[in-house]
Amino acid sequence: MNAQRTPSDRIAAFVEKHGFTAGAMKPIPTGLFNESFYVRTTEGPDIVVRVAPADDAGFVFYERGMMAQEPEIHSIVRRRTEIPIPRVFAYDDSRTVLDRDALIIERLPGRPLSARRLDRRAVDRVLEAVGACLRTLHRTCTARQYGYLGAHAPMAPADSWIDAFSDMWDRLISDLEGCGVYRPEDGEMARAALRTHEAVFEYTKLASLLHMDVWAQNILVDDEGSLCGILDWDRALWGDPEIEYAVLDYCGFDTEAFWRGYGGRPDRTGAANIRHRFYLLYELQKYPVIWTRRRGGRAGSIAEYRDYALRILRELHSGDNAGV
Repeated sequence: MNAQRTPSDRIAAFVEKHGFTAGAMKPIPTGLFNESFYVRTTEGPDIVVRVAPADDAGFVFYERGMMAQEPEIHSIVRRRTEIPIPRVFAYDDSRTVLDRDALIIERLPGRPLSARRLDRRAVDRVLEAVGACLRTLHRTCTARQYGYLGAHAPMAPADSWIDAFSDMWDRLISDLEGCGVYRPEDGEMARAALRTHEAVFEYTKLASLLHMDVWAQNILVDDEGSLCGILDWDRALWGDPEIEYAVLDYCGFDTEAFWRGYGGRPDRTGAANIRHRFYLLYELQKYPVIWTRRRGGRAGSIAEYRDYALRILRELHSGDNAGV
């Protein structure tokens, strides 16, 4: 999705509009959503320009315009924590130079963990550091309302976590129905499964800021394997940290080293197990929407994810609460 479409002279004009003079520039090959460029400025810091997808690219409900929330999220994290996160120099949705929304951020040192060849000990150090960062994030950055609270406003803020998650769940299921992955009866069964278990989502704590996209490509490390940055906060959500745990599980961060940094493994029994199953499905079910609407050629994967999700949903709907 991020194949280069924006000419380099347009990127140069964009950074000049915001007070920088572009020198050397190259597209960033990683990243599956935005189009991004490294830009060396003739005076001042090296920067990254991220250009949002076109308006008709095809989105999960919370992805449309989600770049708009990044300046505030970055500001909150930088003010309240020591988590390594880049400064945001500009967010521009005027479309006067580029034909899409775009962001200019500080280029942090290091390369993505996915591009490094580190031994197991070094990887564990990175995962432990990321765990410590997320523990700080979840405990320090809190709010009184729940859901996607950013400027992109994909939903109304909710006063309880169950109200927020029910709204999020319904919108995601509507996306699956809208792109033909779920039949109407599948969608109703998925909604009924959540109604069956609403009581386990009672959550009385303040909403935590959740990154919701922590994986190896969004973790910057240096040559020695030290953590340099955590990137791509555009999917950030305010709510129950357990939903973040499900994303971490899916992305391979459910390790002893990570939980050592976080301060302990979460409970996965009883009501927590039921929540984990729904939270994992919230993560998994976005992929058939993405593959249908903007990537194509993934019919086998779409069917595999759909069938797996529907099997778990039938179990939840019937009251079978065994592990996934």
